[in-house]
Amino acid sequence: MNFDFKEEQLQLADALKRWIARDYGFEARRGIVQSPAGTSEQAWATIAELGLTALPVPEEQGGFAGDAVDMFVVMQELGRGLVVEPYFATVLGAEFLRLGGGHSALLERVAAGELKLACALGERQSRHDMRDIATRAEQDGDGWRLSGEKKVVPHGAQAGVLIVSARSGGAQRDEEGVGLFAVAADAPGVRIIEYRMLDGQRAADVRLDGVRVGPDAAIGPAGAAWPLLEAALDYGAGLLCAEAVGAMDALFAATLEYLKTRQQFGVPIGKFQALQHRMADMYIHLEQARSMALLAAVRLRGDDAAERRQAVSAAKYRVGQAALFVGQQAVQLHGGMGVTDELPAAHYFKRLSTIELSLGDSDHHLARFMAQPGFTAGAAA
Repeated sequence: MNFDFKEEQLQLADALKRWIARDYGFEARRGIVQSPAGTSEQAWATIAELGLTALPVPEEQGGFAGDAVDMFVVMQELGRGLVVEPYFATVLGAEFLRLGGGHSALLERVAAGELKLACALGERQSRHDMRDIATRAEQDGDGWRLSGEKKVVPHGAQAGVLIVSARSGGAQRDEEGVGLFAVAADAPGVRIIEYRMLDGQRAADVRLDGVRVGPDAAIGPAGAAWPLLEAALDYGAGLLCAEAVGAMDALFAATLEYLKTRQQFGVPIGKFQALQHRMADMYIHLEQARSMALLAAVRLRGDDAAERRQAVSAAKYRVGQAALFVGQQAVQLHGGMGVTDELPAAHYFKRLSTIELSLGDSDHHLARFMAQPGFTAGAAA
């Protein structure tokens, strides 16, 4: 198995690095986070110009048909730059549309950078179990009527279309009866309440009060969309792992630079052996997380659902543990400055903490990994 990146992937990464260094530095990002919009239309235009919105979209809809490894390269750089634009929310939504089929017009607009998406999946009671759906989808003529509330929807207020999970049958936690729908954000009955999260990114609570959608709004088979939902969630978790690796990489580099410049007793504190050992431990955690995240991206390209589940849950668990260790060590090694708003270290740690809680935390994915067929037999062997 070849884990080397292709020349085109490395060139795309370099282009992203140059843009972030030139136009999306730490101070520029702080200004965007604190602005009323919380995002930058200029930055979004550049993201589209670089071809990032078209990258995961199939060629038939004007995209480049990039796979999860291509997206790994992009998300890693966005993680390094702490980019707060609604890119992840949009590409995750595009994956739902791609897997479901039949939404070519929406995907064409995504590829062109004209449409932003958001995924309204979690609910107050669901925590990390996306099967726990109380939102209802009731047939209304040839269409559907949606009622319920979705919580903490990343970039829900920035999206033109929401990908909504709703239940048309079965019990609240059953895999049967799950449906997915593409809902216009300005449709009658949709109410969006926006707020800023701990990491500076925007989220929203979405209320659906009898929202009427046509039959073409359904994504995948109505009432039988759980396999599609699970596959897209794994894709999203894999992308978050890549973003976390980029953030940890940048945090490690910033901490190393601080140890080289901060002086105590007339010498840089990086000369102290105890701190060198802590940096070595951070590096080990980072490289293990990078390897697991890349393996998950490779597995996402395959058709084996069981293999995909194992790789993604293993990566999300390992990345979560590494993010906790690297983040805590970096803050401690920065001293009191590590928790201030003026240094990037605190912002990286906040983003890593948010990623840990997104699309399943470490405990959730450890339990999911252990529940996979063959785990008990393999452990006993």
